[in-house]
Amino acid sequence: MTVNSAEFWDRVAPDYSKQPISDTESYARKLAATQALMRPDMQVLELGCGTGSTALEHARHVAHIDATDVSAAMIAFGREKAEDAGIDNIRFIQSGVEDFDTDGTYDMVLALNLLHLLPDRTAALAKIHRLLKPGGLFVSSTVCLAVRMWFLRPVIPVLQWIGKAPYVSFVSANNMLSEVATAGFETQEHWTHGRANSLFLIAAKVDAIG
Repeated sequence: MTVNSAEFWDRVAPDYSKQPISDTESYARKLAATQALMRPDMQVLELGCGTGSTALEHARHVAHIDATDVSAAMIAFGREKAEDAGIDNIRFIQSGVEDFDTDGTYDMVLALNLLHLLPDRTAALAKIHRLLKPGGLFVSSTVCLAVRMWFLRPVIPVLQWIGKAPYVSFVSANNMLSEVATAGFETQEHWTHGRANSLFLIAAKVDAIG
C-alpha cells in the first residue's frame, strides 16, 4: 500500500496541527531572520505551508501572503487559524509547487521543511526562481539526512509502502547549498541545527538559470 503526498498529509493533518514546535529556539531564530528582511509592501509566497502557523507569524510584517499546500486538510486548518486570529492578508491555496504559475510575482518565497519532501528539487528550485521578482528573496529550511541519519535510508521506503511516511530524499547541507547556487541564487545567510542537520538559508535571486 503506497499513498501519494496529498493523501498522506491529509490523513496526518489533525495530529500535525496539534504538534508543538520541537525546537523553539531555532524556530524563533528563523522567524527573526526572516522578518528582519520583510517590508510592509511585500508580496510573499509560502510553499508547503502546512497548517499555516508560520504564515500567521509573518502576516503582520508584509502586505500579503499566498500560503499553499498540497493537502486540502492542512489548508482547511490554516484558514480556520487565520479566521480565529482575525488575520485577513493570507490567502490559503491548495496547490503543489508545480501547479503554481505566477512568474515574477513575489518579493519573497518561503519553502520551510519542504524541499526534502519533493521528488524533483531541481524543478522546484527552478520554479521558485521564476516566481520571484528580480532580486527577490528565497528562504528555506531543509532537513538534510544524508550525513547524520543515513541509517534511515532502508527504513523510509518500507514506511512509505505501508503508508506511514511521505517521500523523503537524503541530501546533505553542502549539496543543498550547491543546488541553490546552480538554480540562480546567491546565499546570504545559512546555518544548520538539530539532530537531522536542518539547513536554514536565505538567498537572493541574482540571475537566470542557464
